[in-house]
Amino acid sequence: MADGAIAGAVGSTALNVVSYLDMALRGRPESDVPQETVDKLAGFAHLDLGSGDRRANRRSGLGPLIGYGLGIAAGVAFALYAGDRRQPLPVATGLLGAGVMTMTDGSITALGLSDPRTWRRSDWISDIVPHLAYGLTAAATWNRLRRPSGRGR
Repeated sequence: MADGAIAGAVGSTALNVVSYLDMALRGRPESDVPQETVDKLAGFAHLDLGSGDRRANRRSGLGPLIGYGLGIAAGVAFALYAGDRRQPLPVATGLLGAGVMTMTDGSITALGLSDPRTWRRSDWISDIVPHLAYGLTAAATWNRLRRPSGRGR
């Protein structure tokens, strides 16, 4: 499971790099969904985030941490599925990328923060490409951490 957490963390890093690169290249703003997610979850938990700058700073810190948590959790779930075996890269990429995308988009939909049915093509591309980067790097990391079959045994 530790290797799954490592793979998920590496995938989360790749997702963020691709997202920030997209923001830099297209000049698009940062999404406010992570901070809105923090607000919703804090409300459900009856947690006071403070006011003013403290509140804004907590939202800015907790939003990305939730994303990393989801990415790491997906890596752990993948480890439970894969056991100690390497996985075909295309299959693992799809499972990991689609899994994290489903968890993320499902969460924001369930919280009432967004409705993917209303997204434009550019919105979908901005969502799919980073999740594909997550899947590919998490899958490659997972396979790299596995012992090659038939060797060293």
